[in-house]
Amino acid sequence: MAYYTSSIFNEAGISGNLGLQVLAIVQIRHLFRFIFMDRSGRRPLLLVSASGLCFACFLQGLSFCFKEFPDLKALTPSVAFTGTLIGATFYSIGLGGIPWIIMSEIFPINVKAQAGSLVTLVNWSTAWVITYSFNFMMEWSAAGTFFFFLGISGLTVVFAAVLVPETKGRTLEEIQASIAHFLYI
Repeated sequence: MAYYTSSIFNEAGISGNLGLQVLAIVQIRHLFRFIFMDRSGRRPLLLVSASGLCFACFLQGLSFCFKEFPDLKALTPSVAFTGTLIGATFYSIGLGGIPWIIMSEIFPINVKAQAGSLVTLVNWSTAWVITYSFNFMMEWSAAGTFFFFLGISGLTVVFAAVLVPETKGRTLEEIQASIAHFLYI
């Protein structure tokens, strides 16, 4: 969503420049992510982050649904703006950086370079597909686009809850022992 903030705001009836200026100002919240990460752990922040993105995508999808109803159309800009700010905040709390930290903590040293390269390739390839297809999805249905991402964020919550180990304060051996049962199913 960060790449297309201006077009999302324009579609919602918000001045793109105003939205970008406000988003630039709230980037200060990144400083607090590291404090929260060391206090609460990586996995809980991932769960909170993905849940917050679910809520943000719901708000954005709802805002574009409001455009279809004359009585609610005036709410579209404020709900879309609120959803974008919430999404940016929750993304930076967890999903923006914590997966990279967990990746560096879960792989043993003998495969860390290869595994890290593979994870990076998958991440950037997926980011390219999403970035490429976003405009096509918005042309298809602006509300549907965000409800689709709501579903993806929901799957991320389930993935983090079921498969992601907590790595805070644990050794590599402890982390690998906690995920070993998934390897032998």
